[in-house]
Amino acid sequence: MTEQTDTQQGISTAIIVADGRVLMIRRREREGKLLWAFPGGGIEAGESPEQAAVRETAEEVGLEVKAVRTLGNRVHPQTGRHMTYVACEVISGDAIVGDEEEIAEVSWIGHSEIAKYVPWGLFPQVQEYLDGALPR
Repeated sequence: MTEQTDTQQGISTAIIVADGRVLMIRRREREGKLLWAFPGGGIEAGESPEQAAVRETAEEVGLEVKAVRTLGNRVHPQTGRHMTYVACEVISGDAIVGDEEEIAEVSWIGHSEIAKYVPWGLFPQVQEYLDGALPR
């Protein structure tokens, strides 16, 4: 393993689609070029990426979700962090700014708005999932 992998925890993100839109959050601080992202955060010791995506979603945006399937993994080209992308379904709640120290805003966006929020494009497996899950 590399030193970076040994010293940095992995990140799990929740790809949440409801009512024909996907949930994105605007962070208070940029991470590299990233400003808008999917809810998510560090995978804690003993936690699976799916469990982390569910927990982070509750903490960050106040939604109770269930993990449906893992879409893929990669080292993020903007941040160098190991990422896992998890498709999730809403069980209950309304998306809010739950962690005001980290998050400035939440937004449900349509397929045609993705490029405005993420101009350099999404991870191909996430884009493929959203292409099938969101109306165009």
